[in-house]
Amino acid sequence: MIVDTLGVLALLGSGVTAGVLFAVALSVLPALQRMPADRYVYAHQLIGRNWDPTMPIVVLTSVALDMALAAVISTWQGRLLAGSAAVLLFGVSVVSHLCNVPLNRQVKKVNPDNLPRDWWDPRPLWRRWHLLRTGLALTAFVVNAALVAMA
Repeated sequence: MIVDTLGVLALLGSGVTAGVLFAVALSVLPALQRMPADRYVYAHQLIGRNWDPTMPIVVLTSVALDMALAAVISTWQGRLLAGSAAVLLFGVSVVSHLCNVPLNRQVKKVNPDNLPRDWWDPRPLWRRWHLLRTGLALTAFVVNAALVAMA
């Protein structure tokens, strides 16, 4: 019973994570890429307001759920899948915290109505890091789906 409950919750958490990151990659990111710099800064500041602390909580809770699953599941295959999903989701957190968040903080400091002449556009780098964490999240979701199907 506990394995089933943890599995469904881990699948839900990894699914929310993958879904949010996929939606940003599919729709939000291309829109931001096409905006002039001042509009991008303004839009980025508005869009980013509600992600913290929601997404870190969802991602790290999902990591904890997969770690708990790895501890209680009886088969080595299940432990391998749960552990792999935990590592993948932790990778999402690491990329977010060390790569995307610092870029977000830079954008938050800029006045969109008065961009500095030497303003460096973080969008290409932010996009690459975002696509990496999206791939990690989608893979974690698939691994959790396989785990739930197997249990």
